[in-house]
Amino acid sequence: MIPLQLTLKNFLSYREATLDFRGLHTACICGSNGAGKSSLLEAIAWAIWGQSRTATEDDVINAGEMDVRVDFTFINNYQTYRIIRSRHRGRSPGLEFQVETESGSFRSLSEKNVRTTQHKIIADLRLDYDTFINSAYLRQGRADEFMLRRPNERKQILADLLKLDRYEELAEKAKDTTKQFKGQTEQLTVNLQRLKEQLEQREDIVREGEHLKEKLEQLHKEQTVESKQLKGLQALDGERQTWQQQFLWQKEECERLGKECDRVLQDRQRQKTELQELQELCDRETEIISGYQGLLQLQQEEENLAAKFQAYQEAQQQKQQLQQQLERKRNELNLQLRQTQTRLEALEQQDRELVELFQRGEEIDRAIAQLKEHRQQLDRLDSLQHEVSPLLQRRGEIALEVERTQTRLSARLEQLRASEREFSAQTARFSDLRQTVWEVNAKVEELDKKKVYRDRVQEKGQEQRAAQERLQENQRTYEKRIKELQQKLELLEVPEAICPLCERPLDEHYRGAVVDKTQQEQENIQQQFWLLREQMAEGDRKLQALRAEYAQITQELEPYDSLLQQRGQVETDLDRTYQFHERLQENQAEQESLTRSLEEGNYALELQTELQNLDRELQRLNYDEQTHALVREEVKRWRWAEIKQAKLEDARQKHEQIAAQKPQLETAITQLQTQLEGLGSNSELQQQILQVEGYLRELGYNRDRHNTAIAELRQAQSWQLRHQQLQRAQEELPKVQNRLQGLEERLEKEQKDKRAIEERLAQLQEQMTQMPDHSAEIHRLEVNIQQRRRQMDELLANQGRQQQQLAQLETTQQQKEDTQQQLDTIRRKHRVYQELAQAFGKNGLQALMIENVLPQLEAETNQILGRLTGNQLHVQFLTQRTGKSSRSKKKNAKLIDTLDILIADVRGTRPYETYSGGEAFRINFSIRLALAKLLAQRAGTSVQMLIIDEGFGTQDREGCDRLIAAINAIASDFKCILAVTHMPQFKEAFQHRIEVVKTDSGSQLTLLD
Repeated sequence: MIPLQLTLKNFLSYREATLDFRGLHTACICGSNGAGKSSLLEAIAWAIWGQSRTATEDDVINAGEMDVRVDFTFINNYQTYRIIRSRHRGRSPGLEFQVETESGSFRSLSEKNVRTTQHKIIADLRLDYDTFINSAYLRQGRADEFMLRRPNERKQILADLLKLDRYEELAEKAKDTTKQFKGQTEQLTVNLQRLKEQLEQREDIVREGEHLKEKLEQLHKEQTVESKQLKGLQALDGERQTWQQQFLWQKEECERLGKECDRVLQDRQRQKTELQELQELCDRETEIISGYQGLLQLQQEEENLAAKFQAYQEAQQQKQQLQQQLERKRNELNLQLRQTQTRLEALEQQDRELVELFQRGEEIDRAIAQLKEHRQQLDRLDSLQHEVSPLLQRRGEIALEVERTQTRLSARLEQLRASEREFSAQTARFSDLRQTVWEVNAKVEELDKKKVYRDRVQEKGQEQRAAQERLQENQRTYEKRIKELQQKLELLEVPEAICPLCERPLDEHYRGAVVDKTQQEQENIQQQFWLLREQMAEGDRKLQALRAEYAQITQELEPYDSLLQQRGQVETDLDRTYQFHERLQENQAEQESLTRSLEEGNYALELQTELQNLDRELQRLNYDEQTHALVREEVKRWRWAEIKQAKLEDARQKHEQIAAQKPQLETAITQLQTQLEGLGSNSELQQQILQVEGYLRELGYNRDRHNTAIAELRQAQSWQLRHQQLQRAQEELPKVQNRLQGLEERLEKEQKDKRAIEERLAQLQEQMTQMPDHSAEIHRLEVNIQQRRRQMDELLANQGRQQQQLAQLETTQQQKEDTQQQLDTIRRKHRVYQELAQAFGKNGLQALMIENVLPQLEAETNQILGRLTGNQLHVQFLTQRTGKSSRSKKKNAKLIDTLDILIADVRGTRPYETYSGGEAFRINFSIRLALAKLLAQRAGTSVQMLIIDEGFGTQDREGCDRLIAAINAIASDFKCILAVTHMPQFKEAFQHRIEVVKTDSGSQLTLLD
């Protein structure tokens, strides 16, 4: 991949920036820390793969902006491509993949969505994000990552970079399959042994069946003899029961007639009592009619008095209304009179106050003169204040700005001192952080393995639960079938049983055959049912064991998330520690500059000069704020004279108005008093009240007489009820006489029928005494037959069970043969997958691939390292070493897999930790660059662009020269090399420089030759 042009809009620290890579072979991206050098390179990775170092996707958008866009044009495999990636806050991203045509325009290769378009980009470039950052992009702070790990961790890192985890997944799948086949083998072995034991019981079952058949024939003969005896006795007993039923029916009919006669006698007595009461009431006819006539007269009198009472009430109400109207009229006149008198008194009071105000005229004139004099002086001071106020305001602003500058410098100085302490503390924590990262990584790797094993346990549990559900479904099917067969046997036990198919009666021989066949089928199903129950019990035990194991592993994985969070935090702290040393030096220089400025007052010089000029101008004007305030108060003190003078003019006009209003109010008071005197004697309302009082006297209503009439009417109300009872008695008397006669006739008929039934009962009783009772003998025979039938049922059940066992043994023989064949197949598959698990494991293909890669990696590393060190250093990779416990026994020495890196110089082989920072960096850089080229070759592409974002601060002058020489030496292997640094001596060593500067409008780029 060869870059051509990169265009940024609102990406991280950049607002608008374009970088043209055409003509750049080796270039240096330089600038101060935080200017945006690494962000420029992150934009390339984000444009192609949509990934960056930010925590969330929206974090790549510049602060304060809503969208971001990156256009990247490059050459890959002699074809020019362009990728445009954009994103808007809170919305889905956009991605456009284009290829250049022969005419120079671009044609779209984008798919229907972002995901499929991303897959298209990776497929065409044959380069994914992980391979890019480990090959073409040497990211900052990762130079010694490979060397600082333990030997076994280095081997794992190399395996991860080579993407050997795919073989690890295949190995795990093969192991899981092997465990499944092993479990199936154990289960099939147990089942095969159980089937063999069942087949050994065949001879015992056959002998027991012959014995049961003989015993059944003997019981069947005895059952036939007693069944015939029982049928004869049951016929005789049935005739006797018929006569007994007739006797009971006649007896019940006699008892019913006796109860009916008693009920008719009671009805007759009630009718006689009612007839007597009605006759007595008819005898008092004259007395009741007389009392009823008196009641009607009282009702008429009460109605007349009620009408007079209604008219009396209406007249009284009218009289009250007229009196109320007369009183309201009197109150209104009194109110008007009081209001008019009050107004007259108020006018007289105002007139007296105005006279007092006229007497202060001379005093008000003298105060007006004082007010004019003070106002002239105030106008002069106001004019002077307008001239001085802008100068004072400007002086305050300048003084405040000078003070703010001093405060800002002091705060910055204090911030720098605090940062210095923090940087020193953070730099001291480097070794502790690195040790913590190693420990946390080891714990995380161990928990990752447990997490994978827990997933396997969960899958096994799910499979076991599915098997249990299938067994439960089979169990319900067997239970249903057993119940159906039991019902069928109960129907066949009845002597008059019919065929369930043709609905014809079954003879004894055919019924026995059907029963035998049904019982045999029932025994077969019962045997399968118990076998199923054993399998379910075994499955429950396995399921409980898997649950316990899953719970234990889950408990062990509880600290997993906290460890991941701790690892991320510690790694972030470790990355920051690399930058703290350089920031500490810049901090100290800035502290010295700020301290000198504050001590000498060498800050805001222009503002301090302007402040002195303003002080001289204010002194010349000689404006006194206190004198201005005193004059203003004097003006306020004499302003009452203007108010009093205006009131004096108003008072003269008001005095004239009062003199005109007083005679009118006095006349109105006299008129109102005259109207009040004539209201109670000759008014229209008073005449209407007198007319209503005359009407009440003419009406003549007497309340006492009305109350007496009401009391007499209440006492006479009972005659109305007696009159109604008399009318009803006269109507009911003939009906009661007819009902009494009918009851007499019915009683005579019921008594005659009762005597006839009693005679029939006597005859039936005599006949029943002549017939013998066979119920005891019948009961004895029924008990014997029932007991013998239960014995036959048990024998038939045992016979069916034995026949079912024989049929089951035939099935068992076939199952044995099938199980043996299945066991052989499973064992063969188990061996195959066991060998696959070993082949895909770390000691198989993975170890072989690493062994093949390491010589190439070692040769490439030493070639680059020789350029950097003048062939003074040499690196060797060892994959095996002798164990400590077996070093003394060389013949039986045990080799341990490892990935040790031996570094040799002119003085011999030494550990990596004993080399200086510059030497260690050159070693790391060589191994890192060799890994990059190796990964690119394995990905099927070539590394045409190299980005080096590593810190070169550990190199001395000679080391820097060698590093630059090494970069120039390998420059022919790459189309474009970009090195990111802030060191001045590196800037001049490259053909081109890309200066990055941080401004208020974002980071800016400048290309220098």
